[in-house]
Amino acid sequence: MNPITKSMSRRSVLKAGALALTAPFLSKLDALALAPKAAGLQLYTLRNELGKDLEGTIAKVAQIGYKKVENFGYADGKFFGKSPKEYAALLKNNGLLAPSGHYLLGKAMPNMKGTLMNDWSRAVDDAAELGQQYMICAFLFPDERKSLDDYKRYADLFNKAAETCKARGIQFGYHNHDFEFMNVEGQVPYDVLLKNTDPKLVKMELDLYWTVFAGKDPVELFKQNPGRFPLWHLKDMAKTEKREFAEVGTGSIDFARLLKAKKTAGLVHSFVEQDVCQRPPLEAIAISYQNVQKLNI
Repeated sequence: MNPITKSMSRRSVLKAGALALTAPFLSKLDALALAPKAAGLQLYTLRNELGKDLEGTIAKVAQIGYKKVENFGYADGKFFGKSPKEYAALLKNNGLLAPSGHYLLGKAMPNMKGTLMNDWSRAVDDAAELGQQYMICAFLFPDERKSLDDYKRYADLFNKAAETCKARGIQFGYHNHDFEFMNVEGQVPYDVLLKNTDPKLVKMELDLYWTVFAGKDPVELFKQNPGRFPLWHLKDMAKTEKREFAEVGTGSIDFARLLKAKKTAGLVHSFVEQDVCQRPPLEAIAISYQNVQKLNI
């Protein structure tokens, strides 16, 4: 989640309007579509488009060539307003799988159902019905992470949430941004989470952009915690002073170097994500898709 847009929660952004597609742009999508390979798409990139036209946007994701997606926005038994059965049918009709999904902690939204703190068992059941292999805590809001003790409490909560997941054959994990690498009371919160969670129960989805943005080397994290990173988020960093989000393969991140360490990381699934796009998001994800094929991710 981009600090520039942090006022927009993952729950509310679905209500935003979508960008209009023109005939010339559709032809660009056709030109960029390639034979599908492993990398999937975190649907948060298309939050505006999904809010206006769920079925049409999912179809365009498949048209580009993606074969798997990572969900977000689950709440009160629904994926994008659809029951697990309805949403599973939509994905199947487009040749898509959803091996992973993002969820919220819930402290900042106590009345929201389907978070780690509220109706988690139901969320796990629905994820299992959809066929998800992973359930990922996506983000901690500022009010949820005021002290180091907060992170220690969440480590305990993650272990418990992961036990519930394990009972349904699902792996629990945590997705980082940059703030987890900033010192809090003399310690690094990300290290606290790693050390205070069971490495078998709680895995990590490493967001490569945010890790590099924070000045950390993903490869060193892999070496220090082998097998702990089965999921990656793929997004690039623009070669500018502001280091904006960029399409995979167009920026400064050396993905080829990171991929050499994928066995050490324990990589299973990777997902393209671009928090903010400088061009129409569907065009952006098509460019990223083209370039991840070249990287053989």
